[in-house]
Amino acid sequence: MFTLSVRRRRRVLAAALLSDAVFPLAITGATAAVPEATDGLPGPAALGPWTVLAYNGLFAAALLLAGATADRTARTRFFAAGNLVVAVTGLLSALAPGLPALVALRAVAGVGAAMCAAGGSSMVLAVYPPGERRRVYGYVGAVLGGSLALGPVVAQGLMAVGGWPLVFVVPGAVAALAALATLGLPGLPGLRGEEPAERFDRAGAVLFGLAVAAAVTALGLGFGGAVPWWGPVGLLLVAAACATALVRVERRVPAPAIPLDLLRIPAYRAYAVATGAFMGMLVVGLTVFPRLGSEQGLGPSGAAVVLSLLTVPSTVLPLFAARLARRWARPLVTGALAACAVTAAVLQVTDRPVALFVACGAVGLCLGLTEGVPDGQALAHVPAARGGAGAALFGTARMSLETLTLSAAAGVTTTLGPAAGLAVAGTVCLTAALLLHHSTRPGTPGPASRVPSRPAGETAER
Repeated sequence: MFTLSVRRRRRVLAAALLSDAVFPLAITGATAAVPEATDGLPGPAALGPWTVLAYNGLFAAALLLAGATADRTARTRFFAAGNLVVAVTGLLSALAPGLPALVALRAVAGVGAAMCAAGGSSMVLAVYPPGERRRVYGYVGAVLGGSLALGPVVAQGLMAVGGWPLVFVVPGAVAALAALATLGLPGLPGLRGEEPAERFDRAGAVLFGLAVAAAVTALGLGFGGAVPWWGPVGLLLVAAACATALVRVERRVPAPAIPLDLLRIPAYRAYAVATGAFMGMLVVGLTVFPRLGSEQGLGPSGAAVVLSLLTVPSTVLPLFAARLARRWARPLVTGALAACAVTAAVLQVTDRPVALFVACGAVGLCLGLTEGVPDGQALAHVPAARGGAGAALFGTARMSLETLTLSAAAGVTTTLGPAAGLAVAGTVCLTAALLLHHSTRPGTPGPASRVPSRPAGETAER
């Protein structure tokens, strides 16, 4: 661990939280801006969706490599560099001469976002001991929840004021502030860890990134509609080939890129699945609940209430959830997952508007009371020296399960209707609840209780 003054630790956390606020806006804003940008820029209209797909795919591809690199370099400098990439690409995206240039810039922005996410987690885990991480991730949950809930509204407001370019400029400006918070005077120490004796497994990290990026992009494209079938199928074959090569590479290297020892920790693995299930329920719910309301004759005001019930709790409850998690994290997360599954099941047998409102409120409450809790519980098991890699692997698992859930639900919704799509997300939540129940035991200490000492040569502050 690196010993910093309270003021500088808070500054590290503030910079990470400021950067975290950019991610939901970058995703929801880009999604909202796709139609207008496609109409306003020269280039094939088919490139429009790739404004989002390129960002998500490169983020997934670079996340593990960014996490491992952050642990081996000056963490604050790596984090600041990622934010500067996001800031510069945000400005250039607003000035893009055509759709091909915009897609390329969004791909680079995805790499920068991976550096921000991995670098921010790496430096936070390096200065906050395991006992304080649950409280810290309560703040993270509050920021992410609030940004996610307000993201669509902010994006639409920015487009109304300045058109689609402003949707890319504003998140870039926020990222620039996060970089300034770590590079400004008086500057923070670099938080550079000791260089491991083993050589870094670059081949494994690259293969893992390519496999995840190909799979995430294929599921994002989906099947049917205007997308040729060979597009997602080809990407899935690429993912399978990379995964096969990855297994062969990881068997031969002394220090594999994928921290398999973390995956062997039952709590880490179970909470990663849990947070992926929650995110899957959220992204599916944002699509399904409004459609169910439309089928039941709810007007615009009813749809607004539905979305508010689903998202507002995530803006006000995470800090309270962090307090509950000090004693009851396991039953809180397990109970919330089970409640989401039951709610999805109830909507299979009733189509009354009151049931829809109650269901949205129940799911929103479950999401708000668990926002950031699985992250804090899982990352409490990660040694500080490997915070970037541990957080990156956790994020990759969450993104993969979320994308898989959304893809499966979209396919079922097309065939059987929106309620059936919600049943897919509910099934994933039930599976995650059973896994968490059987994989964790209260009071079991994790490996992070044996935290490595502060590397020699780093200036400590009391």
